[in-house]
Amino acid sequence: MKNDQNKLMYQCKIFSVYEEKVPLPDGRSVKQSWIDHKPTVAVVAVNNENKVLLIKQYRAAVKNHLLEIPAGTMDGEGESPIVCAQRELAEETGFKARTLIKIFEGYLLPGYCSEYMYFFLAKDLFYEPLSADDDEFIEVLPTSFVQAKELLKNGEIIDAKTALGLIMAENYMDHAYLLF
Repeated sequence: MKNDQNKLMYQCKIFSVYEEKVPLPDGRSVKQSWIDHKPTVAVVAVNNENKVLLIKQYRAAVKNHLLEIPAGTMDGEGESPIVCAQRELAEETGFKARTLIKIFEGYLLPGYCSEYMYFFLAKDLFYEPLSADDDEFIEVLPTSFVQAKELLKNGEIIDAKTALGLIMAENYMDHAYLLF
């Protein structure tokens, strides 16, 4: 997404911030800033008791603990979405999945960010933990879909990727029989 008109303003491990002049349909141009972000994954992991593995972790950007589904950024040029989903799931919950089903993919914040996220439903979980990132202190909370809907409804889940992932996963599971 970079071109000769972009000015790099900031760069870190997972994203870069650029500024550029953008032409408008009326002939004027305006300065806009945008974030070039590595691709990401989000995983709705469902255990053998049909409970979703939500995680609770502190998010410095919003100065609060959030309830989320496991998610993370693809490492390196060669890591596929499936490999990343298994890695993030193992790092954040201690489990991997025998079955991973892509349920959605798309841009998260296209108004100012190129982040593209792959959403997976993970089933047939087995315990195979990986070490969490140094800055992650995560609590795993197995939650029924009924409880998760209540948490969404009462504002305890306020993370958009988690809301979308839960809705897409439940819809997929409710209608999977139609796909075969």
